[in-house]
Amino acid sequence: MWISRLKRVRRTIMVLGVANFVVIVSGCVLTLVSDADCDSPGQLFPLFAVCFAAGVKLAAMVKVGTTQELMAMTIMDSPTQNNHQRKLKYKTWLWWTRFAMVITVLQFIGATYLLFRLAKYVSRDGLPRNCVLGLSPDTGGWKQTLQVTFLITVCFVALAQCFTGSDILQWRSFYATQDDAWKAHYQEVFDHGIREVLCCLGRREYMGVIEEDEVCSVARLLGDLVSYRASGTGHLEFLAGLALLQSNSQFPESYEDCMEAPAFHLQEAAMLHKFAEAAYTGPLLDVGRNPALFLCTWICRQGILTPWSRKWRPKLDGDNWWRGHAAAFLKFINFPAHVLRRGRICREKCKATYFVVVLHYLRCVVIAVRGTETAEDLITDGLGRACSLTVEDLDGLTNHVHGMDTSRKHYGHSGIVEAARDLFMQIEGDPKSGESESSGFLSSLIGDGCECDGYSIRIVGHSLGGAIASLLGIRLRCRFPNLYVYAYGPLPCVDSDVAEACSEFVTSIVLDNEFSSRLSYGSIRRLQVAAIKVLSQDPKADTALIFRLARRFLSASKRQRENVEEKTSEEAIDVNNSPESQHDQIYPIWEEAEAEMQQDNEEFINPFHGMASEDNPVSQFMETGPTKEDDDEAPEMFMPGLVIHIVPEGNNMSVPIWRGWPICDVTDGYKAYVANRESFKEIMVSPSMFLDHLPWRCRHALQKVLESRNLFFDLTSETDIV
Repeated sequence: MWISRLKRVRRTIMVLGVANFVVIVSGCVLTLVSDADCDSPGQLFPLFAVCFAAGVKLAAMVKVGTTQELMAMTIMDSPTQNNHQRKLKYKTWLWWTRFAMVITVLQFIGATYLLFRLAKYVSRDGLPRNCVLGLSPDTGGWKQTLQVTFLITVCFVALAQCFTGSDILQWRSFYATQDDAWKAHYQEVFDHGIREVLCCLGRREYMGVIEEDEVCSVARLLGDLVSYRASGTGHLEFLAGLALLQSNSQFPESYEDCMEAPAFHLQEAAMLHKFAEAAYTGPLLDVGRNPALFLCTWICRQGILTPWSRKWRPKLDGDNWWRGHAAAFLKFINFPAHVLRRGRICREKCKATYFVVVLHYLRCVVIAVRGTETAEDLITDGLGRACSLTVEDLDGLTNHVHGMDTSRKHYGHSGIVEAARDLFMQIEGDPKSGESESSGFLSSLIGDGCECDGYSIRIVGHSLGGAIASLLGIRLRCRFPNLYVYAYGPLPCVDSDVAEACSEFVTSIVLDNEFSSRLSYGSIRRLQVAAIKVLSQDPKADTALIFRLARRFLSASKRQRENVEEKTSEEAIDVNNSPESQHDQIYPIWEEAEAEMQQDNEEFINPFHGMASEDNPVSQFMETGPTKEDDDEAPEMFMPGLVIHIVPEGNNMSVPIWRGWPICDVTDGYKAYVANRESFKEIMVSPSMFLDHLPWRCRHALQKVLESRNLFFDLTSETDIV
């Protein structure tokens, strides 16, 4: 039994355990053989402290290993049941792990103190001039050797424990290739981690929750997405597989055989984009645009330096006392305060922040919905399971020209659907009993004989805000026929029937390879399968190469941010036609690493390559992965409405991800096409997949498209602004 338990222990932990034991033994021996003239408490206390810390560390390692085993066995007993016992076991293991981390910090401090004392009592010629750790300066022989060994071991333990992690046992020795067990394990990790983050942000209502709630649903979804661990693939190897997948795949061009985007939609989308971008009134927008001076920019935009102007700012629900969010929104759109009629700043899950603006000179009411900016918004994003849409959710499609059968069951993104329902109640509400028409805020503003009688409605939003705006527009369309929705980089949020039916009054705009418009549960699972398959099929995968790929993949945003400034067209032509860039487009990464691989005599052979399918854990994982046709369990989500795809003319999609950073932002211009939404079912792994999602990049691309087609727009009216 003990032998089987020892086999589960990580080898690095065994080494550290032996090293801690050596520290205890050598420290005790040094205490016993200390010289009579050097046995003062000041000399021996460091020895006692370091030995005691090593003993506590050994005991903590044993306890952490025991609690880790209990947690793993609990998960193995019921991997599909989210029960209270499993949560308690995880918390017990987590707190013992943190206790061990505290001891590690104390050991590091103790080793630093020992080195400081050694340096203090050693003369310039390298010989001690006073007693050091209980030994006199003239001590030699085995005592001095033991003292040096003790110091080296203490320093080794202090440094090594900082890089070995907190796990004592190998999780794989329990879970092996059981997919459900890995999912349950990471569900607990994400569940507790999300709750702790929310608690640190002041949302203590999420702590201590045992019953099923939104956090549990998000944690379960994230746990499912990390199930590639069941195939024997580590996190770094998975990232390397993503990079290899990008190099081996051909990017489908969704605009082939498609017509150019309608000019009117492009002009209006570009004109209204600033409202969707202005809805980000928190610091996130300023961090992305001004990383160095974001705090100063945010303070200025929030109007903190001008609190005396508070009384002239509109009062919004949930705004701070100086009405900073209203000030930030108005400052970004550069409009006077009277145009902002209503809004809400919300930090709750499945509740959206929005702003209602009245533009008299355009005879238009604009509703701007904010995208993901807070931790609660991430929870809304994470509630990606499909839920059924009610008849009320599809009110705007019943009498539509592309009419659909509402008796059929249709689906939507559960978090976005709930947020859209809440926003509808905020803006319009339900009709009073016995009335056929609504008497909500929007009706009181645009209804017959009201201030904005006959005005059009435009609902805009970016990312999560765009998806919420689309579902809100679908529900409001039957009450306000003159309504249109522009969603910039929205999440897939409805099934194919609903997405097609709302094409007349909803337009989704996607910039190049941005990830959010392709981000769904099914697409992520298919990406996992494809990445692991590509990695497993390559017989030679150099370990150093995998680490380098992972590092470069994770640092993509940092490198691209340095080149975010706009380049002139001449520079773009020079870079795209340079010999170096042409070389990059031709040669794959293996040629870059060829010299390094030739220098290494020992080649790393992929352990899964050439194995029989029944013995291959990758093949076992493939059997559990979803396919494009697997729509019964998880209906495929699509972007709503007409899809406009903006692509760069100087396209560098063929450049490998690890060599494409310097030229990924260089382009001669952009073109916009009406695309097929089916082309966005798969996530495109590219260097710009995250940066293309930034709202100001979409605005810049829209302006470039208009310039290339000699189309212009003017949002401001001098008489209205003055």
